[in-house]
Amino acid sequence: MKKIILTGDRPTGPLHVGHYVGSLKQRVELQNSGEYDDIYIMIADAQALTDNADEPEKVRQNIIEVALDYLSVGLDPAKSSLFIQSQVAELCELSFYYMNLVTVSRLQRNPTVKSEIQMRDFQTSIPVGFFTYPISQASDITAFKATAVPVGEDQLPMLEQTREIVRKFNDIYGETLVEPEILLPENQACLRLPGTDGKAKMSKSLGNCIYLSDTETEVQKKVMNMFTDPNHLRVEDPGKVEGNPVFTYLDAFSREEHFAEFCPDYSCLQEMKDHYSRGGLGDVKVKRFLNNVLQAELAPIRERRKSYEKDIPAVYEILRQGTQKAQKAAAETLREVKASMRINYFEDEELICAYARKYGSTSDTN
Repeated sequence: MKKIILTGDRPTGPLHVGHYVGSLKQRVELQNSGEYDDIYIMIADAQALTDNADEPEKVRQNIIEVALDYLSVGLDPAKSSLFIQSQVAELCELSFYYMNLVTVSRLQRNPTVKSEIQMRDFQTSIPVGFFTYPISQASDITAFKATAVPVGEDQLPMLEQTREIVRKFNDIYGETLVEPEILLPENQACLRLPGTDGKAKMSKSLGNCIYLSDTETEVQKKVMNMFTDPNHLRVEDPGKVEGNPVFTYLDAFSREEHFAEFCPDYSCLQEMKDHYSRGGLGDVKVKRFLNNVLQAELAPIRERRKSYEKDIPAVYEILRQGTQKAQKAAAETLREVKASMRINYFEDEELICAYARKYGSTSDTN
């Protein structure tokens, strides 16, 4: 069996460092590992419209922003197929068939759906498209026979629902779909990077994100304004490391070589944490170190982005070619699904011949 990856993002805004450590960086590593036969990276504009139907221009404009973010972090169109979800119509048809395999109560129990509904304050006014998001995601994954899906921790319930749909389909119609494996980042700090204000989740509406497209000055300003331990009022005060966003970011981004280059007073992050915990280390020094670490990580990303920004038509051509490949793969899976469900009426010569014999037809069924 081929080893295939499918993953992607909703184009509701530019991608941030949480996306980077939570998924994008891992995608690049997997792409460059040579272990996978095909890698599909989807810009999920159709899913973005499920709760942005009244703002189509917002979704439209962010497609190119997400594409630039993908390319700038190192996703290579020669190794990964970047495509736009809405341009692969087969995904919608697969979703329609899968809807018959999932109950309303099962969707209501999905923790990710429940939390997203609560966050958006939909209450009883839930768009049907948004409510059936897990089914659409199952369609995306199975259309490409993905064997592995790199996701953040918050997407685990969605992936488990995909696996349930695969098992139920195969049980009813025969072995057709591939059950995917879930790939989580190995670094626990990367599973859910908090906002710069200390809130559990980065959100554009909360203004607590550091974007991959931010300038050096913007990153520095956001880092120096980050929330820390509110009780660490003086340098000599003991500080709390746990739940402190600055140290969470350092857990996700810093490496030992960063200390040698930017903060030689310490050999590793644990030494810095211990000093902060017992007192005598100020927030400004820690933030300056974090800024240097982030600037080192983001500098090559900014340079690649500038290069791609010079030729936007070429970026759209990358998306067009990736979408063509994705459409071809999804069409083949859809053909197999319809054959398994026995709704491939015009391709089923056995069916046509059987009814021709039943009714004594003498017409040429070929």
